[in-house]
Amino acid sequence: MYTCAQCAIQSCGQAAPEHLPGNCPMRDNSLMSRALEAYQLEENRSFYITASELEALGYCQWPRVKETIQLCLRMGYKKVGLAFCRGLRKEAQVVDNLLRRAGLEVVSVICKTGGIDKTCVGIPEEHKVHPGAFEPMCNPIAQAMLLNEQHTQFNIALGLCVGHDSMFYKYSDALVTTLIAKDRVTGHSPAAALYCAEGYFKDRLL
Repeated sequence: MYTCAQCAIQSCGQAAPEHLPGNCPMRDNSLMSRALEAYQLEENRSFYITASELEALGYCQWPRVKETIQLCLRMGYKKVGLAFCRGLRKEAQVVDNLLRRAGLEVVSVICKTGGIDKTCVGIPEEHKVHPGAFEPMCNPIAQAMLLNEQHTQFNIALGLCVGHDSMFYKYSDALVTTLIAKDRVTGHSPAAALYCAEGYFKDRLL
């Protein structure tokens, strides 16, 4: 079992293989070789190199939205998909405008597409946010299918719910990046809860 999150040595960032912990994944030379081979595949090579170059070009200068736009432009994408949460529709409009200003064609699909009540897929009435009222289900599979139908070359997930985002990734034909991770309590900044894990959020994380 690998426990990189608890490692105090971090040999992987120091080119110091002689100090590898006993359970370090870097001891699996066969797996590391297979991973390196995968980066050479035509479907991966250009994308990975471009993404890595952007890391250096915009390091501590570009916000994530600019990195995302630059990735699309440098990869030569023309049509980009935007799968967004209804609760972040204003943010989605800003992103949509930025992408268009960059010369990209944008296909956007809201999470509530279909207008189907949650009970239709087996969600109990009492587990709705507002029991007794019509409450449309989030529809990440349909979001992915609609973007697939439009042959988007790259998709952006903006504020999809935990788990719903997973289903969107699963059904999307194109690669996906997450621009905003949903966190209603922290203004969609999940790391804030981690920074406060020993303080204000100490009793709210488990």
